[in-house]
Amino acid sequence: MSVIRTAILGYGRSGSTLHAGPIEKNKSFHVTAVCDVDATARQKAVARFGCRPYDDYRRMLKEEPLDLVVIVTRSDQHCQMTCDCLAGGVNVLVTKPWAVNAGEAQRMVSTAKSSGKLLLPWLPARWGSDLQRLRQLVVEEQAIGTVFLVRRVEGSFATRNDWQTERRYGGGYLLNWGPHIVDPPIQLLGSPVKSVYGRLKQTINPGDVEDLFMGILTLANGILVQVEYTVSTESPPTWFLQGTRGTIVVHGTQLKMNARTPAQPSDPTQYSTMQAVPDKMLEEKLAGSLYGDEHQIYKEIAAALCGETRYPVTPASALELSRVLDAIRTSSNENRVVMM
Repeated sequence: MSVIRTAILGYGRSGSTLHAGPIEKNKSFHVTAVCDVDATARQKAVARFGCRPYDDYRRMLKEEPLDLVVIVTRSDQHCQMTCDCLAGGVNVLVTKPWAVNAGEAQRMVSTAKSSGKLLLPWLPARWGSDLQRLRQLVVEEQAIGTVFLVRRVEGSFATRNDWQTERRYGGGYLLNWGPHIVDPPIQLLGSPVKSVYGRLKQTINPGDVEDLFMGILTLANGILVQVEYTVSTESPPTWFLQGTRGTIVVHGTQLKMNARTPAQPSDPTQYSTMQAVPDKMLEEKLAGSLYGDEHQIYKEIAAALCGETRYPVTPASALELSRVLDAIRTSSNENRVVMM
């Protein structure tokens, strides 16, 4: 296709910035329509793009010749909107969380398969500068030996009072932050999840859903992964990786590696001589966005839609993430370890 005729479905905070920005600056895309229930949002989109405004996406699908619909609405709306667009013969990019649960995700995958259109899950943390650098150190260079434990944590000490605090809208921090926290360690370590133990808790937010979650994942290769969104005035390390020959600690964009070879003295009672001597110390500031460069992501989306390459985030991998998030919730609700 010479130009990707694009509609943005949901022109709110993320739709008008995180997605509209890179679309606007990429000549492969042309915004022909915007759909939003808010009249002011539609007016802003028309002024910006000169596009046709809609308050009903089904009517938009009937009237507009489209190549791509970018869905940036409430979480509970994603599945039905995605399936309707795919069935209408349009490729779909759907923001995270792409589905409220694995059942919805499976329905979307099946609809994409039957329609023959592309389903593109938005998981920008896979392009994150922290994940990319850790992949170099841990996987390519094996700088800290064999990794056996990874902790991934994000947190804040702030409240919100919007639809994200309500279960009926697919709110809650497991779905909102889970794709950023749970998915990257799994991608880094390259092994499927075999068991899950999780806890959800509502602490300072209003509403009826969690604002804190914790999970302990055991991967098929035996590595333990601890994931958490926490409520705290102090910030813990965002990554803490332990290996047989060292440790990597990441605080936001600051990375520190301490690589050592464990000592094995002939006399094991001499504890002081068992301390490892540093082999390599590394401290650096990560360059680039921790949640991916949206301009680069949309460049790859355009290439996938034009048949030049495959989009790196497959529906199958996004479906597997939905299953892991479901398992964390089930484990918390039923107080048990969930086998995958």
